Amino acid sequence: MRAALALPIPSAFGAKCGSSRLKLGVATYSLRKFSRPDAISMLKQLGVRYLSVKEFHLPYADAPEALARGRSEFDNAGLDIVSGGVVVTRDEDDSRLRRYFDYAKACRMPMLIMMPAARQLPLIEKLVQEYDIRVAIHNHGPEDKNFPTPDSAYQAIRPLDRRIGVCIDVGHTARTGADVIASIERCADRMIDMHIKDLRDTGGHTDCEVGRGVLPIPAILKLLLRLNFQGNVALEYEADPENPLAGMRASLAYMSGAVDALAP
Repeated sequence: MRAALALPIPSAFGAKCGSSRLKLGVATYSLRKFSRPDAISMLKQLGVRYLSVKEFHLPYADAPEALARGRSEFDNAGLDIVSGGVVVTRDEDDSRLRRYFDYAKACRMPMLIMMPAARQLPLIEKLVQEYDIRVAIHNHGPEDKNFPTPDSAYQAIRPLDRRIGVCIDVGHTARTGADVIASIERCADRMIDMHIKDLRDTGGHTDCEVGRGVLPIPAILKLLLRLNFQGNVALEYEADPENPLAGMRASLAYMSGAVDALAP
Protein backbone atom coordinates (compact mmCIF):
# COMPACT_ATOMS: atom_id res chain seq x y z
CA MET A 1 0.00 0.00 0.00
CA ARG A 2 1.32 3.48 -0.83
CA ALA A 3 2.05 5.81 2.04
CA ALA A 4 -0.91 7.93 3.08
CA LEU A 5 -0.89 11.65 2.35
CA ALA A 6 0.33 13.69 5.29
CA LEU A 7 -2.85 15.69 5.74
CA PRO A 8 -4.37 16.74 9.06
CA ILE A 9 -7.29 14.56 10.09
CA PRO A 10 -9.57 15.40 13.01
CA SER A 11 -9.57 12.82 15.78
CA ALA A 12 -13.24 12.03 15.17
CA PHE A 13 -15.17 12.98 12.07
CA GLY A 14 -18.77 13.85 12.73
CA ALA A 15 -18.21 15.25 16.21
CA LYS A 16 -21.17 17.60 16.39
CA CYS A 17 -21.23 21.14 17.71
CA GLY A 18 -24.88 21.79 18.43
CA SER A 19 -26.73 21.16 15.18
CA SER A 20 -24.14 22.86 12.97
CA ARG A 21 -21.99 19.85 12.08
CA LEU A 22 -22.44 16.80 9.90
CA LYS A 23 -21.81 13.12 10.46
CA LEU A 24 -18.94 12.54 8.03
CA GLY A 25 -18.50 8.79 7.75
CA VAL A 26 -17.40 6.04 5.39
CA ALA A 27 -19.13 3.38 3.32
CA THR A 28 -16.85 0.37 3.71
CA TYR A 29 -17.33 -0.49 0.04
CA SER A 30 -14.40 1.92 -0.20
CA LEU A 31 -12.28 -0.82 1.44
CA ARG A 32 -13.72 -3.74 -0.50
CA LYS A 33 -10.32 -5.27 -1.25
CA PHE A 34 -9.44 -5.59 2.44
CA SER A 35 -10.36 -8.03 5.19
CA ARG A 36 -12.43 -6.89 8.15
CA PRO A 37 -9.40 -6.57 10.48
CA ASP A 38 -7.45 -4.58 7.89
CA ALA A 39 -10.46 -2.39 7.11
CA ILE A 40 -10.98 -1.65 10.81
CA SER A 41 -7.31 -0.73 11.17
CA MET A 42 -7.56 1.65 8.21
CA LEU A 43 -10.77 3.22 9.50
CA LYS A 44 -9.08 3.89 12.83
CA GLN A 45 -6.19 5.55 10.99
CA LEU A 46 -8.70 7.77 9.20
CA GLY A 47 -10.32 8.82 12.47
CA VAL A 48 -13.87 8.16 11.32
CA ARG A 49 -16.71 7.01 13.54
CA TYR A 50 -19.85 6.45 11.43
CA LEU A 51 -19.97 3.51 9.02
CA SER A 52 -22.17 1.93 6.40
CA VAL A 53 -20.84 -1.63 6.26
CA LYS A 54 -20.75 -3.61 3.05
CA GLU A 55 -21.06 -7.40 3.13
CA PHE A 56 -17.34 -7.82 2.38
CA HIS A 57 -16.81 -7.02 6.06
CA LEU A 58 -19.92 -8.69 7.52
CA PRO A 59 -20.82 -11.45 5.02
CA TYR A 60 -24.45 -12.33 4.37
CA ALA A 61 -23.58 -16.04 4.52
CA ASP A 62 -22.20 -15.89 8.07
CA ALA A 63 -24.22 -17.40 10.90
CA PRO A 64 -25.86 -14.97 13.35
CA GLU A 65 -23.24 -15.79 15.98
CA ALA A 66 -20.41 -14.95 13.57
CA LEU A 67 -22.13 -11.72 12.57
CA ALA A 68 -22.49 -10.74 16.23
CA ARG A 69 -18.78 -11.36 16.78
CA GLY A 70 -17.93 -9.33 13.69
CA ARG A 71 -20.11 -6.46 14.86
CA SER A 72 -18.30 -6.55 18.21
CA GLU A 73 -14.97 -6.04 16.42
CA PHE A 74 -16.27 -2.74 15.05
CA ASP A 75 -17.71 -1.79 18.45
CA ASN A 76 -14.45 -2.52 20.21
CA ALA A 77 -12.64 -0.26 17.76
CA GLY A 78 -14.97 2.63 18.61
CA LEU A 79 -16.75 2.47 15.25
CA ASP A 80 -20.50 3.07 14.96
CA ILE A 81 -22.35 1.03 12.32
CA VAL A 82 -25.30 3.17 11.27
CA SER A 83 -26.32 1.08 8.26
CA GLY A 84 -25.52 -1.90 6.07
CA GLY A 85 -25.35 -2.05 2.32
CA VAL A 86 -25.77 -1.41 -0.43
CA VAL A 87 -28.00 -4.52 -0.46
CA VAL A 88 -28.92 -5.26 -4.08
CA THR A 89 -32.19 -7.20 -4.32
CA ARG A 90 -33.63 -6.04 -7.64
CA ASP A 91 -32.89 -9.36 -9.35
CA GLU A 92 -33.76 -11.58 -6.39
CA ASP A 93 -36.90 -13.54 -5.69
CA ASP A 94 -39.14 -11.73 -3.21
CA SER A 95 -38.98 -14.70 -0.86
CA ARG A 96 -35.31 -13.90 -0.18
CA LEU A 97 -35.88 -10.36 1.09
CA ARG A 98 -36.48 -11.44 4.69
CA ARG A 99 -32.95 -12.84 4.98
CA TYR A 100 -31.52 -9.34 4.69
CA PHE A 101 -33.63 -8.08 7.57
CA ASP A 102 -32.54 -11.10 9.64
CA TYR A 103 -28.98 -10.22 8.67
CA ALA A 104 -29.44 -6.59 9.78
CA LYS A 105 -30.95 -7.75 13.06
CA ALA A 106 -28.01 -10.08 13.74
CA CYS A 107 -25.57 -7.25 12.95
CA ARG A 108 -27.58 -4.74 15.01
CA MET A 109 -27.88 -2.45 12.00
CA PRO A 110 -30.64 0.14 12.42
CA MET A 111 -30.89 0.70 8.67
CA LEU A 112 -30.32 -1.05 5.34
CA ILE A 113 -29.27 0.81 2.20
CA MET A 114 -31.06 -1.06 -0.59
CA MET A 115 -31.32 -1.28 -4.37
CA PRO A 116 -34.61 -3.11 -4.88
CA ALA A 117 -36.95 -3.52 -7.81
CA ALA A 118 -39.94 -1.20 -7.66
CA ARG A 119 -42.26 -4.22 -7.33
CA GLN A 120 -40.49 -5.19 -4.07
CA LEU A 121 -41.37 -1.99 -2.22
CA PRO A 122 -44.70 -3.21 -0.73
CA LEU A 123 -42.98 -6.25 0.79
CA ILE A 124 -40.06 -4.12 1.99
CA GLU A 125 -42.56 -1.86 3.74
CA LYS A 126 -44.06 -4.86 5.58
CA LEU A 127 -40.60 -6.02 6.65
CA VAL A 128 -39.67 -2.52 7.82
CA GLN A 129 -42.77 -2.49 9.99
CA GLU A 130 -42.16 -6.00 11.32
CA TYR A 131 -38.45 -5.56 12.14
CA ASP A 132 -38.45 -1.79 12.86
CA ILE A 133 -35.37 -1.44 10.66
CA ARG A 134 -35.20 1.60 8.38
CA VAL A 135 -34.51 1.31 4.66
CA ALA A 136 -32.90 3.92 2.41
CA ILE A 137 -33.42 3.40 -1.33
CA HIS A 138 -30.15 4.05 -3.18
CA ASN A 139 -30.17 5.57 -6.65
CA HIS A 140 -27.55 4.11 -8.95
CA GLY A 141 -27.37 6.21 -12.08
CA PRO A 142 -28.35 5.62 -15.70
CA GLU A 143 -27.71 1.86 -15.53
CA ASP A 144 -30.37 1.46 -12.82
CA LYS A 145 -33.71 0.81 -14.52
CA ASN A 146 -35.63 1.06 -11.24
CA PHE A 147 -34.23 4.10 -9.43
CA PRO A 148 -31.63 5.98 -11.47
CA THR A 149 -32.20 9.33 -9.73
CA PRO A 150 -33.14 10.42 -6.20
CA ASP A 151 -36.43 11.76 -7.56
CA SER A 152 -37.41 8.38 -8.98
CA ALA A 153 -36.83 6.76 -5.58
CA TYR A 154 -38.55 9.62 -3.76
CA GLN A 155 -41.72 9.41 -5.82
CA ALA A 156 -41.91 5.65 -5.27
CA ILE A 157 -41.52 5.78 -1.47
CA ARG A 158 -43.65 8.85 -0.71
CA PRO A 159 -46.82 6.82 0.10
CA LEU A 160 -44.89 4.31 2.22
CA ASP A 161 -43.98 4.11 5.89
CA ARG A 162 -41.73 7.05 6.74
CA ARG A 163 -39.06 4.67 7.99
CA ILE A 164 -38.39 4.16 4.27
CA GLY A 165 -36.40 7.01 2.75
CA VAL A 166 -33.75 7.70 0.16
CA CYS A 167 -29.97 7.43 0.14
CA ILE A 168 -28.77 10.00 -2.37
CA ASP A 169 -25.59 9.00 -4.16
CA VAL A 170 -24.31 12.32 -5.47
CA GLY A 171 -22.01 10.77 -8.08
CA HIS A 172 -24.63 8.51 -9.62
CA THR A 173 -27.11 11.42 -9.53
CA ALA A 174 -24.73 13.64 -11.48
CA ARG A 175 -24.12 10.89 -14.05
CA THR A 176 -27.83 10.94 -14.98
CA GLY A 177 -27.60 14.63 -15.79
CA ALA A 178 -29.78 15.59 -12.82
CA ASP A 179 -28.99 18.67 -10.77
CA VAL A 180 -27.58 17.32 -7.50
CA ILE A 181 -28.48 20.35 -5.39
CA ALA A 182 -32.04 20.51 -6.70
CA SER A 183 -32.43 16.76 -6.18
CA ILE A 184 -31.39 17.04 -2.53
CA GLU A 185 -33.81 19.92 -1.97
CA ARG A 186 -36.73 18.03 -3.53
CA CYS A 187 -36.05 14.86 -1.53
CA ALA A 188 -35.01 16.51 1.72
CA ASP A 189 -37.97 15.38 3.81
CA ARG A 190 -37.25 11.70 3.05
CA MET A 191 -33.46 11.81 2.66
CA ILE A 192 -32.04 9.67 5.47
CA ASP A 193 -28.57 8.82 4.14
CA MET A 194 -26.02 10.06 1.59
CA HIS A 195 -23.12 8.57 -0.34
CA ILE A 196 -20.67 11.29 -1.23
CA LYS A 197 -17.93 11.12 -3.86
CA ASP A 198 -16.45 13.21 -6.65
CA LEU A 199 -15.98 12.68 -10.39
CA ARG A 200 -13.48 14.05 -12.88
CA ASP A 201 -16.41 14.37 -15.30
CA THR A 202 -20.00 13.18 -15.28
CA GLY A 203 -19.76 11.10 -18.43
CA GLY A 204 -18.95 7.86 -16.64
CA HIS A 205 -17.32 6.22 -13.61
CA THR A 206 -14.49 8.73 -13.27
CA ASP A 207 -14.15 8.72 -9.48
CA CYS A 208 -11.46 10.87 -7.90
CA GLU A 209 -10.58 12.42 -4.56
CA VAL A 210 -13.37 14.58 -3.18
CA GLY A 211 -12.60 18.20 -3.98
CA ARG A 212 -10.63 17.45 -7.13
CA GLY A 213 -13.56 16.78 -9.44
CA VAL A 214 -16.51 18.61 -10.93
CA LEU A 215 -19.22 17.98 -8.33
CA PRO A 216 -20.32 20.99 -6.25
CA ILE A 217 -19.12 19.54 -2.95
CA PRO A 218 -19.06 22.80 -0.89
CA ALA A 219 -22.58 23.65 -2.09
CA ILE A 220 -23.77 20.12 -1.17
CA LEU A 221 -22.29 20.40 2.32
CA LYS A 222 -23.68 23.91 2.77
CA LEU A 223 -27.15 22.68 1.87
CA LEU A 224 -26.89 19.71 4.26
CA LEU A 225 -25.91 22.09 7.05
CA ARG A 226 -28.86 24.36 6.23
CA LEU A 227 -31.19 21.35 6.27
CA ASN A 228 -29.71 20.23 9.61
CA PHE A 229 -29.23 16.81 8.02
CA GLN A 230 -28.89 14.15 10.70
CA GLY A 231 -27.98 11.16 8.51
CA ASN A 232 -24.63 9.69 7.63
CA VAL A 233 -22.67 11.57 4.95
CA ALA A 234 -20.68 8.52 3.93
CA LEU A 235 -17.61 8.78 1.74
CA GLU A 236 -17.88 6.05 -0.90
CA TYR A 237 -14.44 6.17 -2.49
CA GLU A 238 -14.42 3.99 -5.57
CA ALA A 239 -11.10 5.08 -7.09
CA ASP A 240 -7.88 3.08 -6.58
CA PRO A 241 -9.46 0.11 -4.74
CA GLU A 242 -6.10 -1.55 -4.13
CA ASN A 243 -4.65 1.55 -2.46
CA PRO A 244 -7.54 3.71 -1.27
CA LEU A 245 -6.21 5.10 2.01
CA ALA A 246 -4.44 8.18 0.67
CA GLY A 247 -7.41 9.25 -1.44
CA MET A 248 -9.84 8.62 1.41
CA ARG A 249 -7.66 10.64 3.77
CA ALA A 250 -7.52 13.55 1.34
CA SER A 251 -11.28 13.36 0.68
CA LEU A 252 -12.20 13.36 4.35
CA ALA A 253 -9.80 16.21 5.09
CA TYR A 254 -11.35 18.26 2.28
CA MET A 255 -14.90 17.62 3.49
CA SER A 256 -14.05 18.30 7.10
CA GLY A 257 -12.28 21.53 6.18
CA ALA A 258 -15.24 22.62 4.06
CA VAL A 259 -17.68 21.95 6.92
CA ASP A 260 -15.45 23.85 9.35
CA ALA A 261 -15.41 26.81 6.96
CA LEU A 262 -19.17 26.71 6.38
CA ALA A 263 -20.46 25.97 9.87
CA PRO A 264 -20.88 28.80 12.38
